[in-house]
Amino acid sequence: MKLAVVGGGSTYTPELVDGFARLRDTLPVEELVLVDPAPDRLELVGGLARRILARQGHPGRITTTGDLDAAVEGADAVLLQLRVGGQAARNEDETWPLECGCVGQETTGAGGLAKALRTVPVVLDIAERVRRANPDAWIIDFTNPVGIVTRALLQAGHKAAGLCNVAIGFQRKFAALLGVAATDVHLDHVGLNHLTWETGVRLGGPGGEDVLPKLLAEHGDALAGDLRLPRGVLDRLGVVPSYYLRYFYAHDEVVRELGTKPSRAAEVAAMEKELLEMYGDPALDEKPALLAKRGGAYYSEAAVDLAAALLGGGGSPHQVVNTYNRGTLPFLPDDAVVEVQAAVGRDGAAPLPVAPVDPLFAGLIANVTAYEDLALEAALRGGRERVFRALLAHPLIGQYALADGLTDRLIAHNREHLAWA
Repeated sequence: MKLAVVGGGSTYTPELVDGFARLRDTLPVEELVLVDPAPDRLELVGGLARRILARQGHPGRITTTGDLDAAVEGADAVLLQLRVGGQAARNEDETWPLECGCVGQETTGAGGLAKALRTVPVVLDIAERVRRANPDAWIIDFTNPVGIVTRALLQAGHKAAGLCNVAIGFQRKFAALLGVAATDVHLDHVGLNHLTWETGVRLGGPGGEDVLPKLLAEHGDALAGDLRLPRGVLDRLGVVPSYYLRYFYAHDEVVRELGTKPSRAAEVAAMEKELLEMYGDPALDEKPALLAKRGGAYYSEAAVDLAAALLGGGGSPHQVVNTYNRGTLPFLPDDAVVEVQAAVGRDGAAPLPVAPVDPLFAGLIANVTAYEDLALEAALRGGRERVFRALLAHPLIGQYALADGLTDRLIAHNREHLAWA
């Protein structure tokens, strides 16, 4: 089995490789190709990746290259974890929206739109090259904004599924609180990428006992602390929202906070510099503890599980993925991309039935879906007016003066990445 990782020079990659090494029985990778346009990073990451496999006695082979076409030739699956513009572009996404009093974040609001505009054309070019190399290859997208990018891939006819680590993070957290194995916890996970709620926590599978009320009653303070929301909000909602919902439920509070400290991008850039120095140590043969602070917890387990299921060799039968709605949420179009539990196999991901969604959540899901429609249109066709329309539709913006100001800033900060600007 051959897998290729586009963006293989990412500091995330050792986490992924560690998962491949530990979970070799689930996903027996024979060749892993790391492809990245930055040769210096690729050399450091590739070296550590080989040492991780060697330490754990994995027989697979790791190669590195800057040649995308060579990397994807004959690949059974291609994982996308790229960041167009790097941390520098992310830093801008997290800062210029604050000038208009709006949240600065890499996937939410105006910053998220900027990332989508930079990313979608690049990902679609990569996907076409994958299709030419091997039309049967699966594309697993971990590149944000996952929902919009996955919809672009599916809409273009690619074999693709989107992956996020929010659900697996909650699964592991709930399992620890309940004192059970993670595999015994099934989430009623509903929404869009980075806009989800856990509306049930079931033991043993989709039809199991719902222990969410017990979790909220006994561990509500801890859960609220992790989400940085008041305990009373969780009690009133009766669900556990993703931590991204704080950008909606406490927007102004978040904006004030962001204006008083360095951006997350600046923190990550400093962390990446330190990580790359560590990766260059020939004695290091395991992922360093610092990597856990980089983000992406449990990414490797989720990626292995999804790849194994899509390639038919194993993996969990039910997984949270980003895929076409297909009537799962009846208030959305069938071709909207939702993030829900799905039955995953060689033919792709088929969403499992979802209980009726509370209008409190359904309204926001529908609103953000409309924004994502317009965002994808802007990413595919370009133009100032399309950018403006997407921003005006976003529930965190919604005022023409704000949308106009943000549009000007977005274009000014991203000209080098926008062919039409």
